[in-house]
Amino acid sequence: MVGCKDFPPLKNDNLLRAARGELVDRVPVWVMRQAGRYLPEFQEVRAKHDFFEVCRTPELACEVTMQPLRRFDLDASIIFSDILVIPQALGIAVEMHKGVGPVLPEPLVTPDDLERLNTTGSIDRLKYVGDAITMMRHMLDGKVPLYGFTGAPWTLMGYMIEGGGSKTMSKAKAWLENYPDASQKLLNLLTDQIVEYLLMQVKAGAQIVQVFESSAEHLTKEQYLTIALPYLKRIRDDLHKKFTEEGVTPVPMTLFSKGAMHSLTEQAQTGYDVIGLDWTIDPEEARKLVGPNVTLQGNLDPQDMYKSPEELRELVLTMVRKFGKHRYIANLGHGITPQTPVESMSVLVKAVHDAL
Repeated sequence: MVGCKDFPPLKNDNLLRAARGELVDRVPVWVMRQAGRYLPEFQEVRAKHDFFEVCRTPELACEVTMQPLRRFDLDASIIFSDILVIPQALGIAVEMHKGVGPVLPEPLVTPDDLERLNTTGSIDRLKYVGDAITMMRHMLDGKVPLYGFTGAPWTLMGYMIEGGGSKTMSKAKAWLENYPDASQKLLNLLTDQIVEYLLMQVKAGAQIVQVFESSAEHLTKEQYLTIALPYLKRIRDDLHKKFTEEGVTPVPMTLFSKGAMHSLTEQAQTGYDVIGLDWTIDPEEARKLVGPNVTLQGNLDPQDMYKSPEELRELVLTMVRKFGKHRYIANLGHGITPQTPVESMSVLVKAVHDAL
């Protein structure tokens, strides 16, 4: 498992070079949720298959992972999956409801509900993600590197308690207040699962991994630094420890904490190679906060993708020139939205590559 799976040699390694702080031929670009609903060919697959059926069927996951790469000159692919496969593997039902998003019909209500979580064999139950990653590495034929990913502990905790997405996270935040010990127990349990899950993805062939703390915006700076960041740091440190123990070649790690631009300096000290930025911060300000030794990723507002091609191109050129060519990966400041014009992706990718 640890050894080479006879993967084809990588032809475009600009993104991995940028993550490691090496020289690049051109600024690399990929987009969060690039395999997704804005593409008509993705909608065709979804018309025939349930969302989690696509996630759990390696052939289908690879097909939708490949779709944006057939259209656009992207510098990375990201395996098609979902952050909520971890709660599923722990025994929590997750359903995808049209027009609503993920729904967890039996959320955690009191600390007693933690007894329902079954960690035994949980990573084995996620083997389909590893199978899809290995299959995808061969399908890519070395075209671009492949991302693996996971949700972060606080974000997963939020879904598991709220029963789905939430604009307030009031139930999850009430847990922090009313059940501090149980909250810590849950966050530690999720951290352990995430480390094993990422290790499995890297062994399967993921060449870079991203940790999505998508719900950081619901925490104050103080809460983020005490509730979210220590576990994010432990994921990085424990995974590197596992790499050493199991003889696995380390891969670059990206941390994306949406809504936590107030703590970029602290994020830069966690050991992650890449820090993802949302669209609320200026590139030059972000660089000052993280210093010269961390790669930045981001951070175009996804709404800018609805502007005219001319306007979009100018915004992208300006953004990339502010970040510069060294230690930078171009992306949006969050996932691409479903009604985004397909042409906007072409404009974005070309403008990034033309900028410097």
